[in-house]
Formats: sequence, structure tokens, C-alpha cells
Amino acid sequence: MTERFVEQFTMAAENVGAEVHQLPDLKAFVAYLAERVDGGLLLSPCPSLERAGVGNALKTAGLKVIDSDFRVHGAAAVAGLSGANFGIAATGTVVLESTAEAVRIVTTLPEKHFVLLDPQKIIEKAERAVPLLNDFHQQLPQAYLAYITGPSRTADIERVLTIGVHGPSELHILLLEGLSDDLMER
Repeated sequence: MTERFVEQFTMAAENVGAEVHQLPDLKAFVAYLAERVDGGLLLSPCPSLERAGVGNALKTAGLKVIDSDFRVHGAAAVAGLSGANFGIAATGTVVLESTAEAVRIVTTLPEKHFVLLDPQKIIEKAERAVPLLNDFHQQLPQAYLAYITGPSRTADIERVLTIGVHGPSELHILLLEGLSDDLMER
């Protein structure tokens, strides 16, 4: 079932301008970022990324990882890296809890946004998440969730579609198994 959802998710996300890559391991993930990030990389606070040792692996590879003072460094960073709570196969959407200001800065200010997602956390349709989200909002009624479908886009200027005006112009969704199977953990 997961393989079918991954295929559907990939097709839907690519149809709206995202790049999706399934990576075999952390080493391949680090190599992918090293090829595409030339400058500061904002690293979002995220339990599954911390557990996997992503920050240390990126620093060891020589990337300029920024994991604090996001307000100071946010505008100058070329890329942001976040985890995702889950993905929605039908639309190619990644969903992430974004209550913390750091998460919102990482996912909206840099030109490139990289999202690390465990393929086990791709669900078929948004309706599957409703019970989880109801529980989530009952426990944390003031929390934010972000639904990200493709790079930032707008058509509010003379109805001409423009990419990257209100957020990143590139969205890279990187699928890596073994991060977390908890849909409400980034």
C-alpha cells in the first residue's frame, strides 16, 4: 500500500512543481543537499531529524548549518530544511506542525525548501488525517499546521502565475525511510 501511495504522492507533487526523490540512506540525503545548497541552510527544530543525526551529518559534510537565531540569519539563508508530519498522496501535499516561529521562518524565507518525509507517513487522502487533527487541536488549540503543495505561487498580480513571491521558489521533498511512523511527529 505504501508503495502505491508514494507513487501517487510523487506524481501529484511533481505536477505542482515540487521535486520528489526517494533516497536510500542518510548519506545519500546529505549528498543531495550538498549538491544543491551553496550557502546557509536553516535547520528546523524537529524530533525525527534530531534523532537521525541530520544536523551533525550535514555539518560533517561541510554545509553551513544554521540551527539558532533564525530571525537574524533567516533572510540571508539560501535554503531551509524541515521535517513533515505527513504527506497526502492525492495532492502531493506535505503537512507540518508549524507553531514555532523557527519552523515558519525555515519554511518560508529561503528560496529553497527541503522537506524530509518518511514514506510510511504518506496517507491516501486528507480525510484520513481528520481524527488525528481533531485530537491535535483539542490538545493544542492555538497550534498552527501548514499544508504545503508545491513551491510558493500566486496569481494575484494581473492573474499571472508567479513562483516564489510569498515563499520558496523550489520545494524538494526527500523521502527517507525510518525517520518516524508517528503522523503527528515531525
